[in-house]
Amino acid sequence: MKLSDLPIDKGIIDVLREHGIVKLYPPQEKALPYVINGKNMVLSIPTASGKSLVAYVAIMHRLISKRGKALYIVPLKALAKEKYEELKLFEKLGFKVGISTGDLDDSDPRLFRYDIIVCTSEKADSLLRHGIKWVDEVRVLVIDEIHLIHDARRGPTLEVIISRFKALNPDTQIIALSATIKNAVDLSAWLDGKLIQSDWRPVPLREGVYFKNKIKYDDGKTKTIDGSESEPLHRLVEDSIANSGQVLVFVNTRRSTVSAANKLAPIIEKTLSDEEKNNLEKILISMKQRQSELTSVDKELFSCIKKGVAFHNAGLSSVQRKVVEQGFKNRLIKCIVATPTLAAGINIPAQRVIIRDLWRYDSNFGMRPIPILEYKQQAGRAGRPRYDKHGEAITIAKKEEQKEQIFNNYILGDTEPIFSKLGSQAALRMHLLSAIATNFVDSMEGIYKFIDSTFYAYQSDTFALKGDIDETIEFLLEHGFVENIDDKYISTLFGKRTSSLYIDPLSALQLKKALEASCEKSHLPLSFIHAVCSTPDVRSLYLRKSDFWVEEKAEQHAGEFLLDIPDISSEEYDWFLSDLKTALLIEDWTREMPEDGIISKYNVGPGDIHNIVEMAGWILHAAREFARMYNFESVSGISDLIMQVQYGCKKELLNLVSLKGIGRVRARSMFNEGFKTIGDLRGVPLSRLSKVKTIGEGIAKSIKNQIGESDKGEDKELSEFTVQK
Repeated sequence: MKLSDLPIDKGIIDVLREHGIVKLYPPQEKALPYVINGKNMVLSIPTASGKSLVAYVAIMHRLISKRGKALYIVPLKALAKEKYEELKLFEKLGFKVGISTGDLDDSDPRLFRYDIIVCTSEKADSLLRHGIKWVDEVRVLVIDEIHLIHDARRGPTLEVIISRFKALNPDTQIIALSATIKNAVDLSAWLDGKLIQSDWRPVPLREGVYFKNKIKYDDGKTKTIDGSESEPLHRLVEDSIANSGQVLVFVNTRRSTVSAANKLAPIIEKTLSDEEKNNLEKILISMKQRQSELTSVDKELFSCIKKGVAFHNAGLSSVQRKVVEQGFKNRLIKCIVATPTLAAGINIPAQRVIIRDLWRYDSNFGMRPIPILEYKQQAGRAGRPRYDKHGEAITIAKKEEQKEQIFNNYILGDTEPIFSKLGSQAALRMHLLSAIATNFVDSMEGIYKFIDSTFYAYQSDTFALKGDIDETIEFLLEHGFVENIDDKYISTLFGKRTSSLYIDPLSALQLKKALEASCEKSHLPLSFIHAVCSTPDVRSLYLRKSDFWVEEKAEQHAGEFLLDIPDISSEEYDWFLSDLKTALLIEDWTREMPEDGIISKYNVGPGDIHNIVEMAGWILHAAREFARMYNFESVSGISDLIMQVQYGCKKELLNLVSLKGIGRVRARSMFNEGFKTIGDLRGVPLSRLSKVKTIGEGIAKSIKNQIGESDKGEDKELSEFTVQK
């Protein structure tokens, strides 16, 4: 079907044509007539089969015919940025596109100006909690990656957003996009929508198993892999690069991404042209300029990228991940070795995907096979539109019987059905409090009715969850989050603030207890940071056998902690030590320990440091808000601590790091040169400031501009020079 055959505004067709889209894919042909007619839809098709275009056309058509807004919800910030940039192409139709992925304690008033808003599921939930006025104007709700309803962490939030929109604005058209899932019919029935399912792909996918130098494919064909390498993974990668392909290799641990990339580097380096080597050097120069501190992880990554390969895992910083992803998209990096997180991220296709590890360690059950859905997501990355006639997803077998098991279980097997995860106490605490705090429900009847509208109730029965619901409401009543007045549930100020701060009520209780304890005894920053790290919202670091020093720290600071220390023989004591280890990382960060030192001491990556610091900063913000209610004298100290955690510096640098472009490293260099405050920088010659280590002329000029002395520095230098003459 041609685009021109669709009964949509010519402007939409013109925008798509400008970007080379003139013909529809088969799944798009099936789906678009329904969404154009305003039907709800679940579109369950493989990666790169055109899901997003269906959503984009639905949004534009609906907003042209019925003025209002569209909300496009994605699971990750990186995906939000990708969708935002694609939707910006339609601004020439007169729509304004906005993005919001940040502060969860904010209604983001500027969003009122936009017609199309892209955000993460957590941000969308936060907006509902803050009572956004424009919720009635949402005409289209797009849920990308709806199969993540199955995810214990993100799923309940996604489910509650949809349920609330169905109740608040029943006329909202809901379009749910997903990878192929077994029980997509359940989702479509819950949403009262049309289900479009297809296995069609723009680049056909061949799946196979490698064993003893041969690949057996699902189409019955075989291929012998010749090469100089004996290791199966190395031989498969060598074969791909020799055929001008790019490769994604999926392994099961972060450590494996690094070791495998290092082993593959010499193989790939031999295939690089001089021009490619020069372009890779340019990537490294750009990356070094964007990093404030170079770490051992950077050096190892640089060494790999220089040879045309990279590793990719959640331990990398956002800058590192972006450079790797862009280098691969630009076809300069030939191979990425990654953990499965890459498969769930932004769209990065490769000619061949090699799934080396089909087993992963689970702390509760030991080594377990990965889900088929996860395998299919990884395999789905194979095949680059416009470059490849077909994509290949290859697994590796060590024995003959294993080859058959992989074929039957993964290649020929169905993906698992997805199930709601709303039934956990943590999810119910968060979302029932939110429903009461926003006046969405005010009675047990209303609460049951709300739960009855969820995917959880569709799959089972609200009655099955009745005991857990009642227990959750009792918890909220007992701890002062809500009150029951004349059989009506009303949130207290504590409950409202907990909900709007977007934290677990259990975290709020921990913070309240710590603040009340700090009224009675003086506390050090570490004791308060420990209270923050004890909340369920902050993921604690794993406690290794060699971490005996953490227990020594606990003994040194005994009596200073704001929360009770569990009995040393209990399981809770190990959790206490894990929380303390996380707090000690943050303390080292605020004491300006070099990032590389933290990486080594705590066995973490740059991305882990950022995630821990970001979450701790958020919980500290919540603590400051509660301090206004329970211990006002702590507000100033917590504010300083928030800044220290944000910038990773001692208190004495807080004035300097407030300058744009001045992080803790540059601030420390200036402080050591005698510039202890912004005031000390006034009247200083540009040449003098430029000579400070890590500053340079460009940063010096930026500083001068920020303090309103863009010309004064040079004038003073000139006058001094004149006097000297």
